[in-house]
Amino acid sequence: MPKVSSLIVPYATYLRVYEPLAAFPEPERGHWARYARRPDRPSYQDELRRSLSDLLPTPPVPVPVHESGDAFVLEVDGVVCVCPWRTRLRGWQALAELGDELPRPVLEAVLPEVVRQQAAQDYERWLARNPDARPWIRTATWQVPLNWFVLVTDEERRFDKGSGDVPPMLRYRTPMVQARRRVARGLRALKEAIDEGPLIDGLVDVGRWLEEFHPRSLVELDYGGLVHTLPAGELEDDHSAADVAEGIQALRSGDGVAAGEAYARLVERWRSVRDRRSAN
Repeated sequence: MPKVSSLIVPYATYLRVYEPLAAFPEPERGHWARYARRPDRPSYQDELRRSLSDLLPTPPVPVPVHESGDAFVLEVDGVVCVCPWRTRLRGWQALAELGDELPRPVLEAVLPEVVRQQAAQDYERWLARNPDARPWIRTATWQVPLNWFVLVTDEERRFDKGSGDVPPMLRYRTPMVQARRRVARGLRALKEAIDEGPLIDGLVDVGRWLEEFHPRSLVELDYGGLVHTLPAGELEDDHSAADVAEGIQALRSGDGVAAGEAYARLVERWRSVRDRRSAN
């Protein structure tokens, strides 16, 4: 059995916001400025491995005792942008959603009710002291939520097959102003065509989240560990952002047939991904 330190965690995808250093108050800004100069910054796989290792003790540790001081860092046109992990906050939020993800017997086996209740009480107390807290990272498992693709375009897609020790990669990255503009346009088209539905609800939610960040931030949609599950050919042919954009444009122009065809391609592609979840 592979050690947790070397295990590849294949199922998580990410939507991240990188804020410029100027968006952070002191002394946090100084911390991130120093952190950005480190040559040994950990990866998203390191973050997931740490989370898994916390579940190994008895009783398990569902949420880190202390908040992470790590982050993802980008430098674009000379501007350093930082995406704090905020692992503790995200752990609490993920824990609240587990009841919808796992059958109760499985949930009890992984995280007994007494552990979940204690974590929920800790979160309530922490949130009372930090009412404006929000994560810089959203995570999904065995899928990329369709509303995430509204934020990006096919031209912003970057795919690398990987080779040797370099893993494959599929991601999109866009300026915050563009992501917000696309959310607004997408919502107008969707509401005029279908009035309500899960895609609209998800887009409203992600749009509100984006409004909480600095306007000069960057938004990144990353397939993360999912690239280790999907064959290279499927990854190379995956242009979901283009399909979403085509569907919304078809709705805007009143072409229901074209919108249905784009949606059918998306459903079929992501159904095959979810089928792999059942196989695992």
